[in-house]
Amino acid sequence: MAAPNVRSSSFSRNISVVSSPQVPGLKCGPNGTTFISTGIRDLDRILGGGYTLGSLVMVMEDPEAPHHMDLLRTFMSQGLVNNQPLLYASPSKDPRGFLGTLPHPASSKEDKPTTPDLDQGENLRIAWQYRKYMENQKNSIDDYSNDFDMRKPLERQFLSGRPIDCVSLLDSSDLSVAQEHCTTFLSKFPRDSSNIASIGRIAIQSFCSPLCEYSEKESDMLSFIRLLKSMLMVSNAVAIVTFPPSLLSPSSSKRLQHMADTLLSIKAIPDGDKELEKLLTGYKDINGFLNIHKVARINTQVPVILEAKTFSMSLKKRRFLALECLNQAPVDGSSGTSYGTSGSCGGSSKSGALDF
Repeated sequence: MAAPNVRSSSFSRNISVVSSPQVPGLKCGPNGTTFISTGIRDLDRILGGGYTLGSLVMVMEDPEAPHHMDLLRTFMSQGLVNNQPLLYASPSKDPRGFLGTLPHPASSKEDKPTTPDLDQGENLRIAWQYRKYMENQKNSIDDYSNDFDMRKPLERQFLSGRPIDCVSLLDSSDLSVAQEHCTTFLSKFPRDSSNIASIGRIAIQSFCSPLCEYSEKESDMLSFIRLLKSMLMVSNAVAIVTFPPSLLSPSSSKRLQHMADTLLSIKAIPDGDKELEKLLTGYKDINGFLNIHKVARINTQVPVILEAKTFSMSLKKRRFLALECLNQAPVDGSSGTSYGTSGSCGGSSKSGALDF
């Protein structure tokens, strides 16, 4: 029996099919990349899936906005919920005490933020095939990431018996102790894309804190981050490091930013800024701003196109961390008032720099 003819063209290419990971908390992405959840669903969506496995995430702190702690908390809680080993280092005497501030995942529909209800099928007239697809998508999202209640501490069942290593950087004259812990931790997760048995998460808080004795040894800190990144490239792990750039020299700060695969920054929102209050909708609910400077690119040279680079950070229902694009209306630079709307290009009621 003759084999059937297979149509091919010069535009076809062989693409290896990557099966979905069996480890909870992982998601396949394009070009053979694998993502782990950031612990914030909005940030997962903005970054195209989450933090890339094997990448280094750097977060620039703002001394007036401690919201970098929220990024650390959700990142750590998401890993513990998915039973992923964790290494946490901070310039405190008792870093294990920070585990008591980690948020707990929402357990019921009443606790979670409001989402579109799939039971309104009759009003929306959605076909049952599409309805089933939406339910499967929702279940896969729940298996990948969670909504965390920032007011409810993580229950002990997620802490007891879990592989958690806490390191204090306070009394360290150099970074040899931190380097030893990171090396031992990452050696447990060698890179194997075909068979990922487990993944690790590293969270380092206030890396350049003046409380540490090594804070004046900028060359040692740069060498540590360079070594950490090289180990992550061959490991099934992700590390997130927060640091205050204002305490470093401009050259060292720029070099740290350059070594990051994903670079974020936190900015405080000024109190009582009347001009900003007029400019932004929902100003009273905004706690701070998250800026995305760089997104990890693995196995590709194509840049990631973001919908925006600056997002507002707020607590929905005063419990759930949410990121939203800034809702800013076009304004006249001279008067600060909005342009009048019109159906034509030059039909605004006021003249401005954008009229043509």
